[in-house]
Amino acid sequence: MHQLDTVVFDKTGTLTTGILTLTDYLPIFENSDLHLTSEINVSNRQDACSTSVNPQLLQIAAAVERGSCHPIAAAILLEAEKQALPLLAAEDFYTEPGLGVSALVEGRRVFAGNAEWMTQQGVAIATELLGSCQGKTAVYVACEGVLLGVIGLKDTLRPDAKATVERLRAMGLRVMMLTGDRPEAADAIANQLDLPTTDVLAQVRPFEKARAIAALQAQGRKVAMVGDGINDAPALAQADVGIGLHGGTDVAVETAQIVLMRNALMDVVESIELSRATFNKIRQNLFWAFGYNTLGIPVAAGVLLPATGILLSPAAAGAFMAFSSVSVVTNSLLLRRGFRP
Repeated sequence: MHQLDTVVFDKTGTLTTGILTLTDYLPIFENSDLHLTSEINVSNRQDACSTSVNPQLLQIAAAVERGSCHPIAAAILLEAEKQALPLLAAEDFYTEPGLGVSALVEGRRVFAGNAEWMTQQGVAIATELLGSCQGKTAVYVACEGVLLGVIGLKDTLRPDAKATVERLRAMGLRVMMLTGDRPEAADAIANQLDLPTTDVLAQVRPFEKARAIAALQAQGRKVAMVGDGINDAPALAQADVGIGLHGGTDVAVETAQIVLMRNALMDVVESIELSRATFNKIRQNLFWAFGYNTLGIPVAAGVLLPATGILLSPAAAGAFMAFSSVSVVTNSLLLRRGFRP
């Protein structure tokens, strides 16, 4: 831990609160049922999301997201609950980590996720829609190859995120952000943290996060990964030090070498400072222990006896040895002065 030179943070739920709110809606298909046609014209849509709630779009999205435990799913389901929208019948849920989800909703296959997920399902997204919901997480909703609309969600920084990043950089550490979100949403958070674009890795799939950490290690860097979700577990395991948040998923907590017991991001700084201070104490204790024994053992063995007549009695030697242990323990206990729970 004391050798770290790079700290990589997950975005959602780590640097941010992970409590997303729905801010924008852009419905494309506005019929009242789920019987869809492919005759959809988006040419007259604005290149921005609407702030008005579309019940059908939200209702369909909530139905398919019901099978996921991701913060995006939680936000969509919460909004549907606020609107008192009844959940449509859904089954056969499937989650593709880092991309999206799908389910059979009233007998039809519905997909919800990012643009890459839509592309894999053969769903065309108009160019003007790709630029919608700037700076936010965009969730596209489609049914049987037809795009229904896009929902924009916004996350907020943790209160201590900016101060944590500033402290780490002041300590000489490189701070980076790693996220599966699209670059626009990642840059919006990075700008609030004053992180340069070179330190932001966006649109990284879960299985690619470990590779990203390995690439930094290949450059000779000692890397700490800070995360809280299932998708962060491989990266936590790959990093030189994995730091998990106590409120994170079980797999992230089990994988991490260090678990922060408080919901405070500043504890990342405290843990690194504690590690550095502890290692300094180890050096100090080794120095005094070696120095003490280098001088004391020859005297106890009688090296001064021929010239000076000085010889330590067994009782005196035992007392000095006990004092050596007391001094080492006392020096170690001084760590508590600067690091209290």
